[in-house]
Amino acid sequence: MPLEADLLAAFPAEVQIPAQLVADSVAASSEDSPRILVVLDDDPTGTQSVADLPVLTRWDVTDFAWAFSQKINGQRPRAVYVLTNTRSLDPAEAAARNEEVVRNALAAAAEVPSGDGSRLRPSFVSRSDSTLRGHYPLEPDVIAATVAAVSGEVTDGVVLVPAFPDAGRVTIGGVHYMRGAGENRGQLTPVAETEFARDASFGFANSEMAKYVEEKSQGRFAADSVIVLDLNIIRASADAIADAIDAATDSTPIVADVVTENDLRALALGLEEAERRGKKLLYRVGPPFVRGRIGQEIRTELTGEEAFANHTPSEAGGLIVVGSHVGVTTRQLNILTAQHGAARIVEINVEKLLGGAAEGYLDQTVDTVVEALRSSDVIVHTSRLLIKAGDAAESLRIARTVSAAVVAVVNRTLKTFPPRFVIAKGGITSSDVAAHGLEIRHAIVRGPMLPGIVSLWEPVGGPAAGIPYIVFAGNVGDDESLARVTRKLSNRWPSLTTP
Repeated sequence: MPLEADLLAAFPAEVQIPAQLVADSVAASSEDSPRILVVLDDDPTGTQSVADLPVLTRWDVTDFAWAFSQKINGQRPRAVYVLTNTRSLDPAEAAARNEEVVRNALAAAAEVPSGDGSRLRPSFVSRSDSTLRGHYPLEPDVIAATVAAVSGEVTDGVVLVPAFPDAGRVTIGGVHYMRGAGENRGQLTPVAETEFARDASFGFANSEMAKYVEEKSQGRFAADSVIVLDLNIIRASADAIADAIDAATDSTPIVADVVTENDLRALALGLEEAERRGKKLLYRVGPPFVRGRIGQEIRTELTGEEAFANHTPSEAGGLIVVGSHVGVTTRQLNILTAQHGAARIVEINVEKLLGGAAEGYLDQTVDTVVEALRSSDVIVHTSRLLIKAGDAAESLRIARTVSAAVVAVVNRTLKTFPPRFVIAKGGITSSDVAAHGLEIRHAIVRGPMLPGIVSLWEPVGGPAAGIPYIVFAGNVGDDESLARVTRKLSNRWPSLTTP
């Protein structure tokens, strides 16, 4: 495993760029036609790096009209997130959903007044996993084709920015890495050598992004055709970035190095310049890209008091739902259960769900959760034995069955005895809990519960109004993170536990 310091020694130092500089640049380009980023988020964890932006779990034209018309802190939002949850879908379903979202966003933009009579100008972001799992290149391909079909606008380049420095994912010299922790701090592991590359549905073999593009596109984009914006370019100037992008045509893949927030802001200025020159770009990115792209300051982590702002917290216990099976989630769950001795632990046995008596088993589970919430926090988790299938389609079917059971438990609990808060751990889990378990249609993402990671949504209307909803990706945080977030929100945490 290489040392990060050794790799960075070959490149210039980062350039300090205030977020306001990017925000001013975006505002200037939006004077004649206000631009808004429409972020198609393939699971809900993409919101963990931003604050005070609208989130949709439905995408009818009327839903976009609501989001586009919002004023948050007196300002029209620069971005809106749409929870597509396509990472849980097969390719055909994912393609159809992407097309529907884009068509409806464009239709709404044509109808919603911007306030000064000019027309809103949507730009599209395909937000996916910082460890490279997801439907690529299918999703940006569908977005580009749909935009062309509706508006006639042809995409010149697709900019890939998987980096997520807050969570230890960085791209250096066109290679994507994961930072080590603990005794491996300072070391970098190429992402293809991690557990994420062995994903049953979205596995891959290459950490070098140009080769990853060639692999995933099955040779349609050769590695040597990919434009690589390494740190020499990123840290040079906006003009240098725009110059490098100038050759892009017909959805040319463009890979960007990012190690710090300043790199994201430098990239944003370069992309602004490229678009000012006429380039039409789409984005395939990790979570913090949008924050950097719109010039949003890094939001400090929310306190427990801020999490309940404008609402009176319930005296019920909180509900923590854990579905992810990646190693860090299992370790976080173990720490939480060890530290939170007052919590009731309810396991959903996956083998029983896949058997013939699932309905009765779920009835019993709901009764147990509701009763426990009257006096304690409740940790609901799926059994930790991961049942693997022989192919990607069967793996998705099993994942959907498990997720449907988790959703049923949450929804029936909500309707019977609403919890004080809900934390959902895992991408598919948090998506389904939001859209179906809590019936959230519209929400405002208020900010992170930990620095740069773990998002708090404030549901707008519906049965979950007033209940803080915490979206917690399966693959982020250290071993203590789940316990720290729960402690912030809980009124049942043992007082003798050391903070």
